[in-house]
Amino acid sequence: MSRVSPNPTRRPRYGPWLVGLGAALWGTESAWRIPLNDLFAAEVIVFWEHVLILLLFLPVLLPRLGELRRIDRRAWGFLVFSGFAGSAVGTVFFTLALANGNPTTVNVILNIQPVISTLGAFLLFGDRLTGRFLLWAAVAIAAGVLLSVEQPSAIGRSFAEAGWSLGTGYALVCALFWGLSTVAGRGVMTRVPLGLASGLRIAVGLVCMTVLLLVTGCMHAAQLWPAAAQEHAGQAVLALVLLASLSGALPLLLYFEGLRLTRASTAGYFEMLQTLAAVAITWGFFGAALRPHQVVAALVLMGAVVMVQRSQELATRAGPGPTDA
Repeated sequence: MSRVSPNPTRRPRYGPWLVGLGAALWGTESAWRIPLNDLFAAEVIVFWEHVLILLLFLPVLLPRLGELRRIDRRAWGFLVFSGFAGSAVGTVFFTLALANGNPTTVNVILNIQPVISTLGAFLLFGDRLTGRFLLWAAVAIAAGVLLSVEQPSAIGRSFAEAGWSLGTGYALVCALFWGLSTVAGRGVMTRVPLGLASGLRIAVGLVCMTVLLLVTGCMHAAQLWPAAAQEHAGQAVLALVLLASLSGALPLLLYFEGLRLTRASTAGYFEMLQTLAAVAITWGFFGAALRPHQVVAALVLMGAVVMVQRSQELATRAGPGPTDA
């Protein structure tokens, strides 16, 4: 099947800004997801999110169902993993992280995703890595560890004393799933058109969430619409709609359309707008602030991730790798 990306020499210049805008809109989800944690279980929030996003995507998805037979097995594998790890399971862990940890710390920890996705691309696709990449990857990991603890001086004595929390653990697991999902998503985008890929990713995620709710015994009215949600029905509906539209469907389309028009290494710079938006939301809405050492670690982490992407771009300019041919 032919690639869906256009000739690189003809890529419009606005592609990276679509990536940045989509990532920034993703960063607004804390404003809706955190209040919803008081009304629903984490997995129920993600289930309703997928239901609403799929409804929004039906006008785009239904006309393209005839193209399903043209998707090869490799693309289906990437698609199923992307929907499972990124759209469903990763989002559950993100919701749990927000419910059990500092929201600002959670959102900044997710900046290690590009490191995970780059390593995944190396192992799966054979993307070339440089010594400079390995250096900045190590810096990023160290900064992420420092960022995730409230008392760095206590690291040697006890992780618990240092400030490790359940929310931190959930955030790290989420970063792992989302990072690997990015690798799978890029595999999908080389084989499946944008509208079909986006809709199918949400459909796969919804199937996963439905199975999860059935297995955990949450697929009944008392869990899907609990008493807390009934008492604040207007708030619940509004937050779910905003989560699914402004922070869900719209950024997904913008991001993948931008990624189609943008080199992956360049897109990494603009993906960090998600963190900037998330920090602004958590500070402005919830008053969550970082300790001084965490602010420094966040800056180092973002700088290291930028350098990782830049190193990969230089490696690509030096010569085509297995996935660039």
